[in-house]
Amino acid sequence: MIDIVHQINATHRDLGDMPMSSGAGRSIFLRRTYPTGIEDVWEACTDPKRISRWLAPVSGDLRLGGSYQLEGNAGGEIVTCQRPTLLRITWSMGPGMDTELELRLASDGDDSTILELEHTSPADITDAMVREYGPGGTIGIGGGWDLALTALDLHIGGAAFDVATWEDTPEAKAFARESCGAWGAAIQQAWGISDDDIDAAVAFGISHFAPEA
Repeated sequence: MIDIVHQINATHRDLGDMPMSSGAGRSIFLRRTYPTGIEDVWEACTDPKRISRWLAPVSGDLRLGGSYQLEGNAGGEIVTCQRPTLLRITWSMGPGMDTELELRLASDGDDSTILELEHTSPADITDAMVREYGPGGTIGIGGGWDLALTALDLHIGGAAFDVATWEDTPEAKAFARESCGAWGAAIQQAWGISDDDIDAAVAFGISHFAPEA
């Protein structure tokens, strides 16, 4: 079993505005520390065999300027690759859903690495999603990355699990419920919206990640 309280508290969550190559953008930001060296975290995030163990199988021309496709998930282009500190890619779920993802790594001693993930969407896409789904749509994005970074922690720690089914396990769903609450608090702090709207947003996120049986 994962330590849900530890995993929730291990991540710093924030939201903000971030310029994109195409114009104004809205971003979600996650930061957490992994108990291993920077080269190990870099390889876990860039080696296709290791990516498949905690995120999803990946295919494509995996080099600077090349393209990638995660099985059942996003695809895009590799824009910047500066081993072992910076990876910048486009992240597209389909036509009209082009976003940008930046992964930054920094050593925090010989056996500790700080990972920062920033996922930025065009302002018009984000604003349209919020109009349709409320802030719960943003919770969905943040919650998805929370699950991924927790799976990365399990992988780095040597845990054996099936990434294809892990998110459906009771422990992952329990974590997801807490993650939605944590993202609700981050959104309320960033946007200053009402308690009722946050409660509805958290419920929306939970209905996606941990629906009632």
